[in-house]
Formats: sequence, C-alpha cells, structure tokens
Amino acid sequence: MVDADQTFVIVGGGLAGAKAAETLRSEGFTGRVILIGDERDHPYERPPLSKGYLQGKEERDSVFVHEPAWYASNDIELHLGQTVTGIDRDARTVRLGDATVIRYDKLLLATGAEPRRMDIPGTHLAGVHHLRRLAHAERLKNVLAALGRDNGHLVIAGAGWIGLEVAAAAREYGAEVTVVEPEPTPLHAVLGPEVGQIFAELHSDHGVRFHFGAKLTGIVGQDGMVLAAQTDDGEEHPAHDVLAAIGAAPRTALAEAAGLTLVDRQHGGGIAVDQQLRTSDPDIYAAGDVAALQHPLFSARLRVEHWANALNGGPAAARAMLGKDITYDRVPYFFSDQYDLGLEYSGWAPPGSYDQVVLRGDAGKREFIAFWLKDGQVLAGMNVNVWDVTEPIQKLIRSGVRPGAERLSDPSVPLSDLLEE
Repeated sequence: MVDADQTFVIVGGGLAGAKAAETLRSEGFTGRVILIGDERDHPYERPPLSKGYLQGKEERDSVFVHEPAWYASNDIELHLGQTVTGIDRDARTVRLGDATVIRYDKLLLATGAEPRRMDIPGTHLAGVHHLRRLAHAERLKNVLAALGRDNGHLVIAGAGWIGLEVAAAAREYGAEVTVVEPEPTPLHAVLGPEVGQIFAELHSDHGVRFHFGAKLTGIVGQDGMVLAAQTDDGEEHPAHDVLAAIGAAPRTALAEAAGLTLVDRQHGGGIAVDQQLRTSDPDIYAAGDVAALQHPLFSARLRVEHWANALNGGPAAARAMLGKDITYDRVPYFFSDQYDLGLEYSGWAPPGSYDQVVLRGDAGKREFIAFWLKDGQVLAGMNVNVWDVTEPIQKLIRSGVRPGAERLSDPSVPLSDLLEE
C-alpha cells in the first residue's frame, strides 16, 4: 500500500476526477487526496446538461457526483474555483492561480474538454451560447423556456450529439429550431449517411428544420441581441438565439506547457497515455475527455469524449496510481435520448474504417440495432429503442468473429449465437 504521507493531486473537477478520488479512498489509500476544479460547483455529471436537466425533468442537485458533505467525510481536500497555472515536473508541484504551490507524489490530469468556438462575426452577442458547463445549461434552460413561450427561434450550428439533444429539448419547450450542418446528414462522421438519415427524419418529424451542406458565416444583431444567422450559401435564417455545437477540444494547455507528449489534432488531440493511463511522465496520469489512449483492442490511439469513459477511466487511473496492474481496455460506450428515441452505442468505427452497415430490426419504427463492419468483423453496434443488448454487442466487438451480414441482420438469431462463427 502507498505510504500514508504521500499526496495524490487530481486536476479537474468533473466525473473522472471525482470518481478517481472516490476510488483512491475505497482502495484504502490513506494519504492526502487533493482535488482541484476551476468551477465553483462540486463535481457533476455532464449528460443531464443536454438531457434531463436541460429539459426541466431533473433537478439541479441531481447532476452532482457526490453530496457536498461526502468530500469532507472522506477527507478529500477541495480547491474549487481554482485554476492550475503550471506543473513543475522536477519539483513535482502544481501552482494555482492564487500562487499556492502544492506538492504531489502522483498527479492525475482530468482537465476535460472545452467547446470549440465559432470564428465568425457576431459571436459576442448576448444570444450566442455554448453548452459544456452547468452554468451554460442553467442559462440555456431559461433561454429555451423563453423561446417556447414567445414562439422564438433557435439556430444550432452543428448536428452532432449535443446539437441534436438540444434541438429535441428546444422543440419540447415549443421553440422553433433550425440546425445548420455542413455534412449531408446529422452525425455524419459518427454514424455515416445510412443511419444519419434516420436521425434527420426523426427530427424533421418533430418540426426541426435542417440546412445541410452549409456553415454559419455570421450572426446579425442589433442592440446586442441576435436577429439572424447567415450561412455560406447566402441564406439568412431568423434567430433569437444561436447555439454553437461544433465539437469540443481537449484541454491540453497545462500538459503541453509541462512538456508531456500530446497527440496532434488531426489524430484526435489529447494527452497521450498508455494502457495504464500513464502519460510520458511516470508520475502523471490522465483520464476522461483529455486522455488519448493507446487502445489494446482497436490497436489505435483513441480519445473518447463520453460519460462512460470518465466514469470508468477515473477509477482505472486511480488504481494505476496506487501501483495496481491495470489495463484500460473498455469498449467505448455512449448513450443519447432524443424525444421518444433512446440509444446506446458501443465500439469505434470512424469514417473510412468500415465497409458495410447492417441493420437488424425495423428502422422505420426506429427499433433496430445497427452494426458497422470491416471485412465482416463488427467494429461497433448501436441499439435504438432495443434494450439489454449492450453486453452481447460488446462481446461481439471484442470477439473479432465474422458472423456474416445475413445472420447479423436476422432478429431470430440470438446475438449470443453470433459469437459462434
């Protein structure tokens, strides 16, 4: 067991950091655990920010990972509302924005990601929004409610997961919604055109207007308020508010300044970590959105920006910091809820990695499983309004078997049987 006089520091007040702190204590670590977060709120989970909390179906307190009193009762030292401005790897210290210097024996970077900004005129206007933090969700929730009351119009830049989930929430409030997306379908880079079209139809059925093949070039306003959003094909869309949902960038500035090995943006960005979530410095680890893992299952470096990666990655990093022999090889997983559609996605199938998409079930009723294949091998699977199948889908991905498209698409063949070639 690690000596009680050691100090483990966690930089990042999100789910990964909070679960790492919890795991250190549950594994018996008796040294100092210091968690530093740049928000004043206690660590919270992000999915409700674009789902239940944003929709008004969940209370604010439901988003927090632990009750505030939990940290004191588990002897977790919190520095909230504090920014880490530097890491001295030789001295093994971190410096905070208020000039406090804290020594560490092991350091975990769980700094997460931040929304990508639109570099166009008009982004300074009061009605331009991003969604990443609890404060963003609180503001946007009030905006959507007001738009619904006043028959207002929201323009969303980007038809990814955040853009679509906010579109669904906005329509449930009664707001008018236009989504501007440069690709020909929603979620094009994640799901491809075949399955992306299903989501286009879902949202169109609920009154969302899509403007595909275009990007925002400017936001027009008057007296600080948004009036319209302009696209590069010469169109102008009426708008009272605009949401930038064009992706997120890993927060790597601290790691870069400390000289840790990074992954370039072209390959997903992030802090390079091995299968134990260890960075190029043996005393520094990274987990969650910021960590770019050399994944043993996919033989590629992956950076996964989803809840499950933070939930599982934080504890895995904590165990590795304690000297335990771990291999972090979780199958990437995420979920989404939009209107009456719920889904779970497992695996990794980026553009160009697959050569076939197979559907099992009824896509017309939006009750199906989609599989992405390469040379007959399942790279990823997504169950839509079909439940309790995540485990067999992940086993199928891990197995490397090639069950054949005909059996894969046949609902009468149990998923467990597909593991037998």
